[in-house]
Formats: sequence, structure tokens, C-alpha cells
Amino acid sequence: MKTKDKILSKAMELFNEKGYNNITTRHIAAELNISAGNLHYHFKHSEDIIKILFSELVLKMDDLLNNLQKIENKTLEDLYHFTFSTYDVFYSFRFIFMNFFDILKHIPAIESQYESINISRKDEFQEIFKGFQKNNIFREDIPDFILRGLTTQIFIIADNWIIHNNLAFKLEKDKAIKHYALIQMNLFYPLLTKEQQKLYIAKYICEP
Repeated sequence: MKTKDKILSKAMELFNEKGYNNITTRHIAAELNISAGNLHYHFKHSEDIIKILFSELVLKMDDLLNNLQKIENKTLEDLYHFTFSTYDVFYSFRFIFMNFFDILKHIPAIESQYESINISRKDEFQEIFKGFQKNNIFREDIPDFILRGLTTQIFIIADNWIIHNNLAFKLEKDKAIKHYALIQMNLFYPLLTKEQQKLYIAKYICEP
């Protein structure tokens, strides 16, 4: 592994473990047993590391969305897999969400990137929702304002579930991901066809 990659890996580990505000480039260098000068050759500031890690998060989400969009005959299982995988990715970058407001305000490039993502994701999700209607997963009679608002609801839950878990439940990784992925899935329940609602209850709610 190249030094740059080692720095990024160790930085994310330390940020996740101790928090964004408690880790400096000197801490990262010390953990890697390299000089601060060596680290600064690759990254002058911790903000430079965070910008790359945030971009990696965005790329992983892009891959998940692209894979879902490529599925022609989407199923309820595809929707659950996408939701579960999203929460798994977010947990890997949990320091970002634990410190989201501070990061956005202290690193304007990330704030600008996040605003752009919000805009583009709305269109992407609308196309995905239409695909689920086409495949008789979602009902056809859903008002447009419900579908438009659904994207905002998803963002609110996805961006904040890690903080909520830390405050309310303190569930370990696997249980937390499953618990909050299901909470997001519950948003879709009223939009499902009657047949899909029965499948949802049987598969995701009535499991022992």
C-alpha cells in the first residue's frame, strides 16, 4: 500500500474512533510511525484528507445508485439491498456524519459538493421511483409531491441516523445498520402495491 493510501486509511480509522475534532495530522503521522513532514508532503492539512475521504464516500454512493439504476426489473429486494448497502457505507464513514455540520462549515468545498449532490440525487431518485412504479412495486397513483418529498425524507434519515443511534440506542454496527435501514424502508411501505405490502411484512417485519 502506498504511503498516501496508508495515510487515508489510518486517518479514517482515527476520525471514526476519536472524532474529527480530536485528530490532527501529527496524530495520524505518529500512528503510522512517519514524520509529520512526510505526511505533509502528501496532505498539507487534515482538511485535505477529509475532502478526499468525502469524495470516496460520494463515489461509493454513485456506484450503488448506478447499480440500482441498471436493474431493469427492479424488485423490493433490490430496494432493500440498496438501502442496507447505503447504511453500511455510511457507517464506514461515520465520522463525517457525526461531525457533518462542522465539516460542511469549515470546508467550503465539501459544503458546495454536498449541495450539488442534493440537487442531482433528487432527479436520480425520481427516476428510480418511476422504475419501481413501472415494475408494479410502487403504486401508480402516488401524488408527485409525495415522491418529491420522499427524497428529502431519505436524506434526513440517512444523514442523521448515526448521531441518533449514538444518542438513543448505541447499537453495534450490524444491528444498527439493519435497524435504521428498516426504518428507512418503512418510508416506502405506504407507497407499495397491496401485493408488495404483504411481501414486505412477510419478509422484513415477520422475520424471527
